Amino acid sequence: MSSEIRFLLDGRLVAASVASPATTVLEYLREVLHRTGTKEGCAEGDCGACTVVLGELSADASRVGYRAVNSCIRLLPTIDGQELVTVESLQAADGSLHPVQQALVEQHASQCGYCTPGFVMSLFALYLQTPSATREQVLEALSGNLCRCTGYRPIIDAGRRMGGYAPPAHWGRDAPALHARLELLRGMRRESALRLPGFHAPRCLDELATALEAQPSALVLAGGTDVGLWVTKLLRDLPAIVYLGEVAELKHVRSEAGGIVIGAAVSLADGWNAVVGAYPQLAELAQRFGSPPVRNSGTLCGNLANGSPIGDSMPILIALGAELELRCGTRSRRLPLEQFYLGYQRKDIAPGEFIVSVTVPLPRAGEWVASYKLSKRFDQDISAVCVGLAVQVRDGRVHTARIAFGGMAATPARARAAESALIGADWSAAAIEHAAAALDKDFQPLTDLRATSGYRLRAARNLLHRFYLEHSGASAPVRTAAVVAASV
Repeated sequence: MSSEIRFLLDGRLVAASVASPATTVLEYLREVLHRTGTKEGCAEGDCGACTVVLGELSADASRVGYRAVNSCIRLLPTIDGQELVTVESLQAADGSLHPVQQALVEQHASQCGYCTPGFVMSLFALYLQTPSATREQVLEALSGNLCRCTGYRPIIDAGRRMGGYAPPAHWGRDAPALHARLELLRGMRRESALRLPGFHAPRCLDELATALEAQPSALVLAGGTDVGLWVTKLLRDLPAIVYLGEVAELKHVRSEAGGIVIGAAVSLADGWNAVVGAYPQLAELAQRFGSPPVRNSGTLCGNLANGSPIGDSMPILIALGAELELRCGTRSRRLPLEQFYLGYQRKDIAPGEFIVSVTVPLPRAGEWVASYKLSKRFDQDISAVCVGLAVQVRDGRVHTARIAFGGMAATPARARAAESALIGADWSAAAIEHAAAALDKDFQPLTDLRATSGYRLRAARNLLHRFYLEHSGASAPVRTAAVVAASV
């Protein structure tokens, strides 16, 4: 059994020993390494004060990919073999500031300063990808960071101007040190699985299946963006953890005749990129799912396994007819995603069984696809209502219709009465009106802090009308429907 978690920090190997595998990266940074530049704000991955950057070897070990993550909900053992970059890491030997930091200073983009290190690290991750970022790229990179005193205009200005400074000798995109870090990370690769008391990170699919068969009550951990809150908010003692993030077979996206196969360890960011590559019309939904740090840590299959009735990925994947592959020991089975959810927080998954992948069907000829999310704010907010639609119209009549909603029931679910009202009908406003009325048979939504039952039903009906306006050739602007849906 290994006794230490190894990661790279400022060009040096850190061997970390912790009493609990539930120790977060933030906790270790502040309490053990005394790197207090990384802050704790919300302790749930929303405010971004805890943002750090992780560097991970590509599958062929030819390069290092750097991404911003929330350290407050990232468990320390999951960064084994990676590079950790904190705000302190950006300081050059001569004390000079990194261009990201210099831009924030010169644009007067900090007041109390508590949030500033998180903004620095989110912009730093963007800088490594594209220093000359557009305003839209800056806004996207900062959508997981909150500031309550400066105002975003000077922070956005800093992000726009950070590429205008001379490339730094330390942490530039083409710095020679990057090659040295690549070699160090290659040398840190383990030949066998990381094992700690209460934590096991299998390295292949068979080893994972064997581990879960031996410990069927173990917690299957992928990105941890939900499990992290069990630790920081609910103060739970976690059971033994089996981690998916080192299983090579689960980290790939591939295209097959049946569709796009997304492994259980593929991040939300990469999973959504694959889906949007096939369905560009889903780009806004992907952008509004959490924030970049959340999408960089979390996994698409983890979101499906969580089974939240307000999870934004399920409605559209159900509408598209996605299927799960599950495995228990040596036995595998396939299951339509819509059949996976049995009730609130109840799934069709046996002890010791785990999700291997989700297959998303490729676009079908003549099929219209859309997904709409209603929430109180645009970025990083929980849905009140989310809908996924996939409709085929042939010769002016509805041939097939699959409609699924989140936020309307105890699970994400299809609107079968609304579908039946459409199938075989002329593609017309009257057919949509009948389908909208049929939603009363499909759902009896709850009233909670996000929305009332009446709001949800009325908004759901409006979203069907929005879909019709977008695919009817009507002259009425689509924006009108969006405003109506958002304002009821």
